[in-house]
Amino acid sequence: MTQLMEQAVARASQLPEEDQDALAAILLREIESERRWDDLFSRPASVALLARMADEALAEADAGRCSQLNVDEL
Repeated sequence: MTQLMEQAVARASQLPEEDQDALAAILLREIESERRWDDLFSRPASVALLARMADEALAEADAGRCSQLNVDEL
């Protein structure tokens, strides 16, 4: 276990059980979500789809149909 994870577990262990369970549930959901994304993106069909989408986005940019993102306007 990493030092940061050990710190997080030590701090979490000081919380009330209800809060510990809530944090544990969040962590477990995140781990499962990451596993699903890894599985999804490792499939050959996903790799091909992402490559095709990247090519389309680059073609749009090359054609001048994209604009600069301004985070202040979000």
